[in-house]
Amino acid sequence: MELILSLAIGVLIASGVYLVLRPRTFQVIIGLSIISYGVNLFILAMGRLRVGAPPIIEHGAVNAADYADPVPQALVLTAIVIGFAMTALFLVVLLAARGFSGNDHVDGRGN
Repeated sequence: MELILSLAIGVLIASGVYLVLRPRTFQVIIGLSIISYGVNLFILAMGRLRVGAPPIIEHGAVNAADYADPVPQALVLTAIVIGFAMTALFLVVLLAARGFSGNDHVDGRGN
């Protein structure tokens, strides 16, 4: 399972980097979004997601290994919301820049 997860993270990051290096602005935005998905998956994997573990600690003897860690899940949820807002902002800036320059190349000089 760890191999599949690490391959998925690697494919997301590699395809995101490939799209970030493309000349068109929309491809750069999609590449940044894909990189953020890969980083979110990495953070969630490092948080040791446990299936079937109770999220709330009860009174009595506490063994921290028996419970799920809510911090990585909260960080990923916050990153998803912020990433969605930044993507929407980038798309509005892209449309405005395309309206002013007439093309959507990153450097402003395109065919």
